[in-house]
Amino acid sequence: MRYIRPLSIEDAVGELAKAVGPAAILAGGSDLLVRMKGGFVEPELIVDIKRIGGFSDITETADGFRIGAAVPCAVLGEHAALKKAWPGVVEAAKLIGSKQVQGRCTITGNLCNASPAADSVPALVAAGAKAVVAGPSGKRTIAVETVPTGPGRTSLAKGEIIEAILLDKRPAHAGDAYLRFIPRTEMDIAVVSAGINLTLDDKGIIKTARVALGAAAPTVLLVEEAAEALIGRTLDDGTLERLAKICSGACRPIDDKRGTIEFRRKVAGVLAQRVAATAYKRAGGK
Repeated sequence: MRYIRPLSIEDAVGELAKAVGPAAILAGGSDLLVRMKGGFVEPELIVDIKRIGGFSDITETADGFRIGAAVPCAVLGEHAALKKAWPGVVEAAKLIGSKQVQGRCTITGNLCNASPAADSVPALVAAGAKAVVAGPSGKRTIAVETVPTGPGRTSLAKGEIIEAILLDKRPAHAGDAYLRFIPRTEMDIAVVSAGINLTLDDKGIIKTARVALGAAAPTVLLVEEAAEALIGRTLDDGTLERLAKICSGACRPIDDKRGTIEFRRKVAGVLAQRVAATAYKRAGGK
């Protein structure tokens, strides 16, 4: 096994592109090292990206926020401007693992691990986040929801690296939120989860909405029908009931020892209602 620590994205991409055997990217390592120790993966090459310029930085620009691929989740929780603008994204990221894991894990790693139950991904999808991908053919910017293609699989080609996650500047009267259900109080993966992002007009009418469900299908679900049920309305009881029904119906979950299909569908609707209420309140709704 070879371990390298490149100083530039060009070197990292070049090494990954010419790797003969399996290659892995090391940011926090909270998933990779566990999988290696368990014998699930045996990389021929490990590329540590933490010393590449900008990969460990959160940058606020006129357009929003750029979160480097190696920024630990604990750092997200300490960034006041990001917490204020995107509280749902930050609270989702801070649910990954323990306090110790928080100091290492990253939202980009959480995304590329491609678990249907990943905590940060539904919140990022609801937020309309984008991923900046660097590869042998140059750079491209894609929607976060297009990265995972199934459990443990992504759309990234050989040699490609996500170098940053982009979040737009938060408009006025907007709010997002995230919740999950787990059997324990902490240190568990979601049985089902929901992230919602809303913007309101001056009268509290919902102008735009994005609704995402996690652990409800092989990849995170962006439920456009649920968003349509919210747009043009206030968040009254009738709207919440329609939201829950649509979210429950959109689920394609598995049936296992952690939860039945029926249970997951029911909880998806309940969580969507609660998350919508929080996002609506954060957006200034009454």
